[in-house]
Amino acid sequence: MITVISSLAISVVYFTHGNIDLKAGIWIAIGSVVGAQTGTKFAINMSEISLGGGYGIFMAISGIVIWNRGLNNKSFAKSSKNQKKFETKTQKISAALILGFFVGIMTGIFGSGGGAMILLILIFILDFPIHLAIGTASLLMTITACSGTVGYAIHGNIQSPAGLIIGISAAVSGVVSAIFANKVNEQILSKVVGVVFFILGIFMTILFLP
Repeated sequence: MITVISSLAISVVYFTHGNIDLKAGIWIAIGSVVGAQTGTKFAINMSEISLGGGYGIFMAISGIVIWNRGLNNKSFAKSSKNQKKFETKTQKISAALILGFFVGIMTGIFGSGGGAMILLILIFILDFPIHLAIGTASLLMTITACSGTVGYAIHGNIQSPAGLIIGISAAVSGVVSAIFANKVNEQILSKVVGVVFFILGIFMTILFLP
């Protein structure tokens, strides 16, 4: 629920800067909506330690990967030219649906909106520049998180007052951060994102240690 509110606000900022490509990411969103419902079913039977600790480790690893990519002197767009691309439209759509389904499962399990997974897919598989990847991921997070929120609400696992308060606070800080992000170059932004992911991942892992 918090992700829906904050990601929507952030998406507006990236949209005004021309850094959202919904057409390319819509198939990921479709797959993720279905996957999110599957993920919530798994999450119901998992302990809080497993959920929090598992996502923390994933975040830390994602941070390292994104930081390392930012050490490259070339831009993300240029460095991606040597990567293997999907040749046909059918291949792109099929890959996006499958990847989106996997992102949705992660969202349903960890309640994260799948942001880290979506970002990695857009950068490393679909060859998005970092600014466009973050903007598009923010909007896709909103769509995916909506599906996950519904799944949790059905099982009575939503605290609306707390969600609204934290969500609005996160939206305000997210908008400020998004304005900053759209003004810096790709290398700096990738390092900032990498550091933030890594710190949050370590914090969550320690927090949920038994």
